[in-house]
Amino acid sequence: MQVQTIGVVGLGNMGLGMAATLAKAGFTVLGYDISEARRAPIEAAGIRFVPELNGVLRQADALVFSLPYAKDVEAVATAPGGLLDRSDRKVVVIDTSTSDPVTTRRLAATLAAAGHGLLDAPVSGGPTGAATGALTMMIGGEAADLAIVQKVVDALSAKAVHVGPSGAGNIAKLVNNLLVAAHLVTTGEALRLSEAAGLSAADALGVVNAATGRSAISEAMVPRWILPATFDSGFSAGLMRKDVRLALEMAEASGVALPLSAEVARIWRDSTPRIADTDDFTHMADFRKEPI
Repeated sequence: MQVQTIGVVGLGNMGLGMAATLAKAGFTVLGYDISEARRAPIEAAGIRFVPELNGVLRQADALVFSLPYAKDVEAVATAPGGLLDRSDRKVVVIDTSTSDPVTTRRLAATLAAAGHGLLDAPVSGGPTGAATGALTMMIGGEAADLAIVQKVVDALSAKAVHVGPSGAGNIAKLVNNLLVAAHLVTTGEALRLSEAAGLSAADALGVVNAATGRSAISEAMVPRWILPATFDSGFSAGLMRKDVRLALEMAEASGVALPLSAEVARIWRDSTPRIADTDDFTHMADFRKEPI
């Protein structure tokens, strides 16, 4: 089953980069976003802007979603007159949003009943990875559905791992982001301690990154966005708060006690007066500021 026309729904920091990457890879890309103001940069990237959602849902051979919340994903996938009413071909949805496994499994069953497929395929790598086809994708869903859109996945990612059945991709992403949220807190505290004790954060970082305390936060985020105080990674604090909340809800539903993670969640939640939802999430590791 040939997949040539890709519909991308949600053209923010991540979605626009992915759509542009697919266009450069030779796919015909149809794009939809709720904001008409994004039309100019979308069309400048070689993407055909479609003003009506169903125009994308009804014409695409495969779909890529990049949306903030699970409720948005479900609303788009089940929009009246859209994908559920198509019978001309099987359409596989690649949902790159960070969602929850319960919603994903329910939606996958709904789409399967209509003859379509859903892959929960959250991503890591940020806007730069999206724009360069260098994302890491963690994919849940049917192997047969992945096979249909394998060329799309290959164009978007430097590494893609099929981790299991429907919902597995979301589980992997929530576990990953829970660690990221915790590492931002602990790395910021460690660098604050170093400065207070008389060793600059930059000098301490050189040791940490050569020793066992290193992480993606210390190796990549601190040098790029925190030390220079640019705080422009492209991922918002509000989205990280959402991911942490989903991870803790998943823990509760699974009957797992996570006391340290619960404290991390509290810190992220209570930091809202200092770090707004619209602020970049790397502000959490700003060692120059007083602790929350």
